[in-house]
Amino acid sequence: QVQLVESGGDLVQPGGSLRLSCVASGISISIYAMAWYRQAPGKQRELVATITSGTSTNYADSMKGRFTISRDNAKNTVYLQMNSLKPEDTAVYYCNAFGGGLPWGQGTQVTVSS
Repeated sequence: QVQLVESGGDLVQPGGSLRLSCVASGISISIYAMAWYRQAPGKQRELVATITSGTSTNYADSMKGRFTISRDNAKNTVYLQMNSLKPEDTAVYYCNAFGGGLPWGQGTQVTVSS
């Protein structure tokens, strides 16, 4: 059974940092391009960042310079380092294969507020 489990979300003040983790089980993510997505209340899910199997990365414009996606295939884990967080980054964050081809996890809540 394929499962993605996200963690690391929290309440943080503007300008703060968080590191999200996504652990996969039931599948080896090493062959997949992986991605982080987020969904804010009342909004559609949006793509945040992607990382290929070869570790090339890409980011949505509003995340460039602030977020860093990485992966550890030995741990079957994808990370998202988020710095200089803004209130508009508040959302539930999910990881998945790029294109969303795996079962969605429960996500992890990130709240940026003073």
